Parts: sequence; structure tokens; C-alpha cells
Amino acid sequence: MRRAIFPGSFDPLTLGHHDIIIRGIPLFDELIIAVGVNVDKKYMFTLEQRLGFISKAFENEPKIKVLTYEGLTVDFCEKVNANFILRGLRNPADFEFEKAIAHTNRKLSEIETVFLLTSSGKSYISSSIVRDVIRNGGDYSGLVPETVRTN
Repeated sequence: MRRAIFPGSFDPLTLGHHDIIIRGIPLFDELIIAVGVNVDKKYMFTLEQRLGFISKAFENEPKIKVLTYEGLTVDFCEKVNANFILRGLRNPADFEFEKAIAHTNRKLSEIETVFLLTSSGKSYISSSIVRDVIRNGGDYSGLVPETVRTN
């Protein structure tokens, strides 16, 4: 079975994340959206909210599972028997950062990282930008899926 995880904090889930997930579904038998928990990080949305955004957005997709994890992503991959890590790339800076992580993960385990480029119309969207728009009362409806807008 080709099982992949798509790790992130998803604070919140954006249309960029959604794009990578939708395009990743046909590549794998199962895609686990792995919501990382970092006790040192301040989140705008609670873990329950973030899980709700994702679960609701993909409730009709049987190949998607939503789980949480702490610690190293490669350890979580081993725990859930995932063979792949799916990552999205928006720009050259993302590539350099993600390449270093992929090389490190490969050094620590046998896990392969699969990169997908975000669709051109979504490549500018990041969770940090969305949080800034929300904090400042801006219209973020074109940046996130419906499940985030209705919360």
C-alpha cells in the first residue's frame, strides 16, 4: 500500500494546502493529513478547530485520514507505516528549506519525500499571511476553504 502523510500545523488550512491534498489523492492509496502539535508554538486556532477544518473539508474522501502527532515526522511515518511524505512547494525558498528537511529525513529513515508545486493561482497563499489578514479584519474568504470561513 502506498501510504503518505502530509504534515503541517494547518493554522489554518489554506487553499494552497487544499490544492496539494486534492492533487495528492490519486498518487497514494491513503493520504494521512498529519497535524503536528508543538507545545512551544502559539496557534491562532485550537487543535480541535484545525482538525475540524480538515475533517469537514475532506469528509467525503475515503482515502483521507486526519491524525495528530508530536515529535519527529519520520517517527510518525514509522508508527503509521507511511512510505512517503507529501510536501507542497510555493517558491524557490520553499524548495531550499524542504530539500534540507527531505535530505535529513532520508538520512534518518527510508522515507521518500514527494514534492508537488502549488497551482499558480495559489502559490502566494501561506498560513502566516492568512493569519495576518484575519488578525487585521481583512477578507480571507479567497484564501481558505469553506470549512475555515464558516467557523
